[in-house]
Amino acid sequence: MTEILTPRLLLRRWHDDDIAFMAEINADPQVMRWIGDGSVRDFDSTAEAVERWEEEWDEEGFGLFAVELLASGELAGFVGLSVPEFLPEVLPAVEIGWRLGRQFWGQGYASEAACAVLEFALRDRGLDRVISIARVGNDASENVMRKLGMLPERETTHPVYGLPLRVHAIDLTEFS
Repeated sequence: MTEILTPRLLLRRWHDDDIAFMAEINADPQVMRWIGDGSVRDFDSTAEAVERWEEEWDEEGFGLFAVELLASGELAGFVGLSVPEFLPEVLPAVEIGWRLGRQFWGQGYASEAACAVLEFALRDRGLDRVISIARVGNDASENVMRKLGMLPERETTHPVYGLPLRVHAIDLTEFS
């Protein structure tokens, strides 16, 4: 089982009892305002998403990690890797992304976990390049991207929702 330990976090595969906590995160309009069209998601759609994330682990050898706080055992959300099939113009590519519950914002958890996942992607999984995609205006996510050393590569539009997106990228030669 793939796990990553950071000073404050355990990044691990998903458990069935994580779905209810992730569904609470997905039901928060403030969390979801930058995701897709901004719609919240219910328990069933969260369960389906977790199932897809686990399938991606089996198919690709990477996926979205459940992020657990070491101090409390709470599920904070996810950070991990996926293939951004919703944006064909960037393929083939692997994207690093994150979604944390609002109570975990502003504490450096996303940056801490994303840095560990980026190292996992580039060193353990042998990827030579990783991208990250954010809606234009999502300054918090773009700040995490900058902390990772990612640079803006292009601006584009979400093919379904017509919303402006910014793609950041980093390759192995730029990762320290």
